[in-house]
Amino acid sequence: MLLKGKEVANSINEISIKKTNELKEKGITPTLAIVRVGENGSDISYEKNATKKCNEIGVGVKNIILDKEIEYDKFYKTLDELNNDDDIHGILMLRPLPKYLDNEKARKYIAANKDIDGCSDNSLAAIFTNTDVGFPPCTAQAAIEILNYYNIEVTGKNVVVLGRSLVIGKPVSMMLLNRNATVTICHTKTKDVQSITSKADIIICATGAMESINKDYVRPGQTIIDVGITYNEAKQKLCGDVLFEEVEPIVENITPVPGGVGSVTTSILVSHVVDAAYKLINK
Repeated sequence: MLLKGKEVANSINEISIKKTNELKEKGITPTLAIVRVGENGSDISYEKNATKKCNEIGVGVKNIILDKEIEYDKFYKTLDELNNDDDIHGILMLRPLPKYLDNEKARKYIAANKDIDGCSDNSLAAIFTNTDVGFPPCTAQAAIEILNYYNIEVTGKNVVVLGRSLVIGKPVSMMLLNRNATVTICHTKTKDVQSITSKADIIICATGAMESINKDYVRPGQTIIDVGITYNEAKQKLCGDVLFEEVEPIVENITPVPGGVGSVTTSILVSHVVDAAYKLINK
């Protein structure tokens, strides 16, 4: 079965719209601040998509465009103001930032209750402790939401996660562990990866290496969640980490690229803004 993201996203959007309307009845408009430094094309594209999705849901957006040579102190003063602004419920900081702004410091700087992209240490720690602080990274949660929506059981299942980044590999592994899956993480130093993946019930592909997972890695009956997305010059289209035409005929379930995990991620982002505002009235 093709695990299409649009149906999952629509389901998430319906809940977000309902909650947003409830909040507006109480005089609260969930609002996202998007912080962009410079004019990077991919940042602008992501900002436009996030803004569009906010508009669809009824969430307010404050676009903060900063010069690519903004002073270090002024940049962090901007973040301080957003952290302390009660009318801002979520902060999306487009990264990577120029190196002089210290990406590591900036990642940790956003208040956990407004860290709707799950990049701060507090948000990530909450995944490990399974506590309600901040929010998980949107891409990691998108993978989980797809499994939930299509009723693919993870309890007691062998799940292999390919990749160990803070954006997807590590957090999704802990989120699956919290749902009682048996999780194996593979990375560039793992030996005999094909042997490991062939024994899995579910594979989360987040290698960042285009079409690196072929028929030799899979077997019938598996579910494949392909997180990767790269423009393939030769094929003139977007492709994932999985060589789709080889793998799709073999496995039971697979997400397409595009139209899979990526199409759910923005809906997750906006739902986090709504939930951040919702928490204020349900303390």
